[in-house]
Amino acid sequence: MPENTIDKEELIRQLMADRDRLFRENSRLRAAQEVSPKKAHQAYDEQLAAKNTLINEKEALLQKKDVRIAQLEKQVNYLKRQLYGGKAERYINPDPQARQLELFEGIDILPGEKEAAAQAEQEIRNEKEARAKRMEKAKKSAIRKALPEHLERKIEHLYPEGYNPEEWDLLDANEPLYTEILMKEPTKFYVLRTYRHKAIRKADHVIVTANCPIKPIAKSYASSSLLADLMVDKYVDHIPFYRQHKQFERLGMKIPESTILGWFQGVSDLLMPLHFRLWELMKKTDYLQCDETTLPIVRNDKHKTVKGYIWLVRDPMSGRQYFYWDKGSRSGEVVLKLFSGYQGALQTDGYERYELLDGRKGVMLLACWAHARRKFSDSIKNDKERAESALDQIQLLYEVERQIKDQSLSFEDAAKLRERLAYPIMVRFEKWLVAEHAKVIKGSPIEKAILYTYNRFNKLSRYHLDGRYNIDNNGIENAARPVAVGRKNYLFCQNDDTAESTAIIYSLMGCCKAAEVDFRKWLIYFLDHVHDYDENYDKDIADLLPDNLRKAGIL
Repeated sequence: MPENTIDKEELIRQLMADRDRLFRENSRLRAAQEVSPKKAHQAYDEQLAAKNTLINEKEALLQKKDVRIAQLEKQVNYLKRQLYGGKAERYINPDPQARQLELFEGIDILPGEKEAAAQAEQEIRNEKEARAKRMEKAKKSAIRKALPEHLERKIEHLYPEGYNPEEWDLLDANEPLYTEILMKEPTKFYVLRTYRHKAIRKADHVIVTANCPIKPIAKSYASSSLLADLMVDKYVDHIPFYRQHKQFERLGMKIPESTILGWFQGVSDLLMPLHFRLWELMKKTDYLQCDETTLPIVRNDKHKTVKGYIWLVRDPMSGRQYFYWDKGSRSGEVVLKLFSGYQGALQTDGYERYELLDGRKGVMLLACWAHARRKFSDSIKNDKERAESALDQIQLLYEVERQIKDQSLSFEDAAKLRERLAYPIMVRFEKWLVAEHAKVIKGSPIEKAILYTYNRFNKLSRYHLDGRYNIDNNGIENAARPVAVGRKNYLFCQNDDTAESTAIIYSLMGCCKAAEVDFRKWLIYFLDHVHDYDENYDKDIADLLPDNLRKAGIL
């Protein structure tokens, strides 16, 4: 058979195979045409659901970012005010002629209450204007003070160029012109060597050796003055010990940092009994203020620095201050333990843990008008009209306090003036809070300010009952400033023992400031005399408190 001859049987098989293949493909296509609409709809639905989920996730993320951006903007604005803005919280009406009291019109207030409040307000504003005139007059007559006379004067003479005593005559030999500038010389170290002689008494041939001076810290070469300077530099001037170590090196004296830390602990140990006695005396009073502030501390178990809290209690009458450290805790247990057995008025901020004391027998809580004022100051951007009206009313209360201070009124007269002027303002203000709360947006800053003030109004208004009570807690917040400044320099405490020692130092330093006693002089005197109380139990170590030493004429 020729090569190009076609095998008919093979051709028939190929044609049949192609027919079967085409038949199967046609069947598959028909089946696909029948099923594809369902699959298409299903795929579309799944894709749409996936897109909706993705959109919802993105919207939630954007909302979360918006909230975070708002928080950061609020923090930035606050920091800008701290850096560049005024720090005083006192409210000053930008337009003294503008009346903010239209919001008070129409309130369900008794005619007698309204008239009393209006009369009190007018009297307060009249006194404010008179005081402003007196201050303006005093400013015009103010002159710069000369340098203190008690400072040592070193004299130098300057003569005209070419001056020769043989050829020139002085025209102002008795009263020449002079200028004064203030000079300062660096401190220095020196060693005090004390020889202890021994002698024999001729009468009985007894050999006696001079007593060894008692050192503040046993087996230490640190004097009272050196120890006092270490404490002053750290807790008054806020210079950490490692920087003092560098200063000593520049003066030619190398003292290991470990030695300095040991001296610090030794001083705090000597002060501890006086610290305990201080708190015993303060708890016997019937009016205290309390606040707490942060003090970072290193936790070795967590291998990081954590935020701890140091408590401060102040006696407004004597000015005594007591700092307390309880492992950095801010819990209600610390409040109950700290004020266990206390009977009297306690003025605090709005921290809710103090409410544990409210209603306890013998304890009366007072609130702080400065904190209420701060809430309304923060809400000015939210509701300017209502916030400024509230601030204007609070400012009237503070004007009454300025009258008390300017006139140096007794506690009894201060209470009478508050009852006559401040109380009618507070009656009107309380009813304003109730009326305006129904008109503001729930959850807004102004609503929070109104609720904060109204919920504490009974505690806020109690200060007018006794002339000794303060209108706010600013005195104790000012007393806590050294802690805030100090932690920016020494940053943190190494452990609880260091934090407790820090609380002891701050307590006695604050007592010195309140008694107007130099902390360095007091600490030197304390270190020189504290061992007089080691074995003589008839003495009360409270005699070494700064105010007692000043009363005794020692400091």
